[in-house]
Amino acid sequence: MQWPSLKVARVALAAVRPWIARPGCWSRCVAVSRLAPPVRSVAGVIVFALLTGACAGLGIGAKDPVPAFNLRAPAAVQRSGAIRGQMVVPEPSAISVLDSERIVVRPSAGQVATLAGAQWSDRLPKLLQARIVEAFENSSRLRSVGRPTDGLTADYQLLVDVRAFQLSVAPEAVGEVEIAAKIVAGGSGRIVGGRVFRATTPAAGTDGAEAVAAIETSFQDVTAQLVRWVGRVI
Repeated sequence: MQWPSLKVARVALAAVRPWIARPGCWSRCVAVSRLAPPVRSVAGVIVFALLTGACAGLGIGAKDPVPAFNLRAPAAVQRSGAIRGQMVVPEPSAISVLDSERIVVRPSAGQVATLAGAQWSDRLPKLLQARIVEAFENSSRLRSVGRPTDGLTADYQLLVDVRAFQLSVAPEAVGEVEIAAKIVAGGSGRIVGGRVFRATTPAAGTDGAEAVAAIETSFQDVTAQLVRWVGRVI
């Protein structure tokens, strides 16, 4: 007469097994079982299995969230020239490995990896767009600057292509940033100017915070160069 009840228990255990198999959950379930009173009925077995298996469903034993890092725009960039024109900054273009939240690492020439245990706070092109706009706002040398969605009647567009934004570890660890920029006249579509900007900064190490610090310093250097160049061209 016990066979049907055992069959029910086995079905219940099979249902919760994928949850119990998650990292860290089984050890917690065992700890709970040691504190629980003896289970003497099939119904009790089923209830206990569902409750202990649910620990994974509630996130117990789940991995810690990956730390997310932001970027800071450079402070006011000193340059000469009058305040002139309105400019929009579309989202920069980038190859797929850079078009994500992942922090790119280049172990050697021709190799690409991503940094474990760290990520950007947003997709890199979107994050760069926000910080480039902020850098021009900090410089206060344009009448207005914003994104295409801001509704500005733009005299110019600043097109940016991200060529490198990474921690390069050979022959030594450095934060490497390289972008290509073009200024396009709003009315005619004529390219007013174009230039490539690059900077590297030695990294204190290869963990998340150290890598981001070096990359951020290179980014601020490149962005300051960009702001000064745009001021001279337009």
